[in-house]
Amino acid sequence: MQRGLYFYRLMRLNKNIKIFFNYFLGPLLFIWLSASIYNQVRHQSDLATSWLKIKQSIDSPKIWYLVLVIVLMFFNWSIEAIKWKISIQNIQPVHFLKSFRAVLSGVSFSVNTPNRMGEYLGRVLYMDEGNRLRAVSLAIASSMSQLIITLFFGMMGLFWIRTKIETGEMLKGIESSLWLQVLQYGVIIVLAILTLLYFRLSLVARLVEKLRNGQKYVWLVSSLKGIHATLLLKLLSLSTIRYVVFVVQYFLLFRLFEVNIEWWECLWAVSVIFLVLAIIPTFAIAELGIRGKVSLKLLELFSTNSLGITVATASIWLINLVVPAVAGSLLIVSVKIFKNKNERT
Repeated sequence: MQRGLYFYRLMRLNKNIKIFFNYFLGPLLFIWLSASIYNQVRHQSDLATSWLKIKQSIDSPKIWYLVLVIVLMFFNWSIEAIKWKISIQNIQPVHFLKSFRAVLSGVSFSVNTPNRMGEYLGRVLYMDEGNRLRAVSLAIASSMSQLIITLFFGMMGLFWIRTKIETGEMLKGIESSLWLQVLQYGVIIVLAILTLLYFRLSLVARLVEKLRNGQKYVWLVSSLKGIHATLLLKLLSLSTIRYVVFVVQYFLLFRLFEVNIEWWECLWAVSVIFLVLAIIPTFAIAELGIRGKVSLKLLELFSTNSLGITVATASIWLINLVVPAVAGSLLIVSVKIFKNKNERT
């Protein structure tokens, strides 16, 4: 009798916990994320000027540049949704819209974590119970593909504009040649190691199995065993397309805000900017300050329009990060942490 009463109370408690997570945690997360995004965005410098310039561009004949950038933002996150969809297909097939919602929710979490690590939490909320922790290793694999492309183009960018950096005033008073050489070789070494590890992800699961007490945790990385070279190449290809989209967005906004720069100068300068952002640990929502300073230093090697560079950088940040983060925080409200066995989202 007492045992039956104990189990009844336990089931009742579990039910109350599930009700809280399903119907109260979502709105609480939305309030927290929204307040955090708002408070941090309003303290960003040069944001008022950037917003004014964006509004002025609406009445400009070049408005289609801004329209294209916004369209490319949707295209950009759609590619990321496809990456997520094909990454987790072996443990839980999902449709594109669910994957898209998961990616946007991940963005809303990432704005408050160093180097956007929180995006994994937002994504796995859309997975079924039992698959969430297993999906984390796949999320990391997907992110690795983007990082490899970022390091590769960053390395190429350093090679092409190194002379410009050395002869300019960007690193004035510093042994620029030595430090750039160290940076280049460092990026090459990290890129080689990361690429080798990327195409040998299945070995990670086997190494965990061989560790002491590894059997307790091998299920967390077991999904890596099913990753084959074809999938890894697809992720790299999609990551490359995303990278090109980013660069095109920058180039269009430079045209909109009258920053006279050639497409190839834009490509390599932006590549180095992304490389620096990948190296420096930062919070995504606070990234604008660092992004703005680095962008000014690099792009002033090709253009004297400092205001245009600042406004274009802030606009990219608003369109590609803040808008998706707000949308993702709204989607969090509808997420149910626990689902009934016959329930699908």
